[in-house]
Amino acid sequence: MAAGSSIINNIASNLTNTYAYLASLYPEDGVTYKNITKARTDNTNYLTLNQSFASYLQNNFSVLDKDGDGVISADEMNNMTNTISTSGVSRNELSQLASSGAYSTDMISKILENFDEIDTNHDGRVTSAEISAFSHSCTKQEKLDEENYKKATQTSVFYGEDNSADVSSYSILSYRYKNFNSK
Repeated sequence: MAAGSSIINNIASNLTNTYAYLASLYPEDGVTYKNITKARTDNTNYLTLNQSFASYLQNNFSVLDKDGDGVISADEMNNMTNTISTSGVSRNELSQLASSGAYSTDMISKILENFDEIDTNHDGRVTSAEISAFSHSCTKQEKLDEENYKKATQTSVFYGEDNSADVSSYSILSYRYKNFNSK
């Protein structure tokens, strides 16, 4: 999940790029709900318009259009992406924005499954730093678990398994005692 920490910056960047593309298509009218809908249904935009991010802009239009003038301005968009970059994303935003296919489904699932644990300040948003810290903690725990497993298996190799008559389960000690007792 180490790559998960960069997802927040990628989301902000993809939203900015999608907005910029939409703004370039409609320089006179700007990025309106109608223009986003038109761009999403126009087949000539199929390869260049990120449908998932355009869908997010469309579905959240009234929230993004802070001044209610019917246009998402560059300032409104900039404020939103700055908020995402600095304050992170909510569970709902991550669910909506992660559906773009640009991110690993496993990674998104892990972040969503552990959202409350990752959100260490309990503000309802996860940041790149929180994801990175959680990822680091998970990696550290995996290494500890690996080390403990190695210790446990090395112990059983040394001492053997008590309930097995199979020679392959004999331990280093059992061979030593077996050889010692047979002399």
